[in-house]
Amino acid sequence: MMGANHAITGAAAWVAVTASMPEFTSGLLPLGPVGVFTGAIVCAGAALLPDADHHNGTIAHSVPVVGSVITGAIGQMAGGHRQGLHSLLATGGVLALSLVLGLVQMSTELFGQIPIGAAVATMALVAFATKALKLTSGSWVLPWIVGFLTAAFIVLFAPTEVNWLPVAITLGFVVHLAGDMLTIGGVPVLWPWKPKPPYWWQNTPVLKWIWQKNGYFALPILGKTGSVREWLLGSAVTLYVAVILVHEGLWAFGLNLTGLLT
Repeated sequence: MMGANHAITGAAAWVAVTASMPEFTSGLLPLGPVGVFTGAIVCAGAALLPDADHHNGTIAHSVPVVGSVITGAIGQMAGGHRQGLHSLLATGGVLALSLVLGLVQMSTELFGQIPIGAAVATMALVAFATKALKLTSGSWVLPWIVGFLTAAFIVLFAPTEVNWLPVAITLGFVVHLAGDMLTIGGVPVLWPWKPKPPYWWQNTPVLKWIWQKNGYFALPILGKTGSVREWLLGSAVTLYVAVILVHEGLWAFGLNLTGLLT
């Protein structure tokens, strides 16, 4: 999947489990409008994290020169693009890291204890999502300003909202893997173990696309990355996210979108 589609599917996953529109959401982790809105953009940013192994991806372009250097180094450590960072092992590592970040605090005289780890993570993820979704125009600085302001608002005025951060980060990461599995490239979900299918499987139509001879797994209903099917899916998901966020915005003022429509 392309970066923008990864980001919007991450946002869609978040609103699907947290928003209060029962006709279109699951309600597994119900949150207020602040949690839904801020979590959506954080989850969108987290859905870009597996591509930190790509020297030419959204994260690489978030900071000139330094971004490419860092992502290039990460890519080498991960074994290349769509290798180590696109696996269940990496998912567990991201969950653990996000939990640790939530414990990092900084003591201040004015605001008391500030969850600085969560703040830094939120700032970066919001910046990545803002850039991928083209929510700002111009230089790379603007997404970081948006990220800083969002993180500052959460940790200073809604500090309890950071409790959901590990869920948002891990959910976004998993959604990215699922999106890549929908393309013909697939992902090595069991990395570093990449089991090869038996010979008869490799020569069986359909099956050979699902468990590929290089040890990758896929359900390639979207075809190639950037295909028309992918962009149609991205457009539909964007509409879904827009409807849910409008509903949440109205709900914050006591208005029910579904009630207004009926």
